[in-house]
Amino acid sequence: MISKYKFGTFMLRFLVYILLFLLLLITIIPIWILIVNGTRSTTEIQQGISMIPSTHLFDNYNLLLSKGLNLPRGFLNSLFLAAASTIVTVYFSLMAAYGLVVYKFAGQKLISNLIIVLVMIPMQLSIIGFYRFMSNLGLTDNYAALILPLIANAGAVFFGKQYLESMLIQDLIDAGRIDGASELGIFHRIIMPLAVPGAVTMGIFAFVASWNNFFNAFILISSIEKYTLPMLVQTLRGDVYRTEYGAIYLGLALTIVPIILIYGIFSRYIVSGIAMGAVKE
Repeated sequence: MISKYKFGTFMLRFLVYILLFLLLLITIIPIWILIVNGTRSTTEIQQGISMIPSTHLFDNYNLLLSKGLNLPRGFLNSLFLAAASTIVTVYFSLMAAYGLVVYKFAGQKLISNLIIVLVMIPMQLSIIGFYRFMSNLGLTDNYAALILPLIANAGAVFFGKQYLESMLIQDLIDAGRIDGASELGIFHRIIMPLAVPGAVTMGIFAFVASWNNFFNAFILISSIEKYTLPMLVQTLRGDVYRTEYGAIYLGLALTIVPIILIYGIFSRYIVSGIAMGAVKE
């Protein structure tokens, strides 16, 4: 006979699996509907939701091209912006986090608390002042206005600080100093290799955030040749007489493909990064 303990454990595990399966459906169904709508015509979309792909995929793609949208150029713009933003975010955020964790100085606690406050302030509240600041610097309609501010990415610094506090071994830093390594050398040769899981996790989030960044880019970028892929898709709604929903859905589906690929390739680092960050030495 199965004991009550084993039966209870089995039921608990069964309920957990059911919950995870429901969460999986909640995550996948909207993406699947988006992909399916990319294969349907505007008339079919207006008739209701369908889970079965239609036959208008190439019609929608040709419609995208007929609107004069340079999708390859938009894709390259998004890729460049996302890659540069990710590199800047990860490198400088980890360096700032390393300084906050390793060095002891006056105001250290105040700066850490200030970072937490900045994480909770939405970008939309400061966009007017930010735009005026970029305009005074002459950086409007320039990718630098979207990349350089990420040197001070409060969310990434907070994540890096939490990660380094949980895995940093002071003895390794002291050993590097005894061997004559500079502080930058210690950061590059000791800390960066140890922080690879956390850095990749930060990189994934930074890449996705930059790739999906429509609001800031729409405010700061005005030249259509510099438009990112989400911005190009948005221009399809400018048709006064008819909104081609099928083409819009196809464009949106194309924008999520790189995100899915990046996440699929590097998702294991998220798990290992969280696992390492949960262990205290």
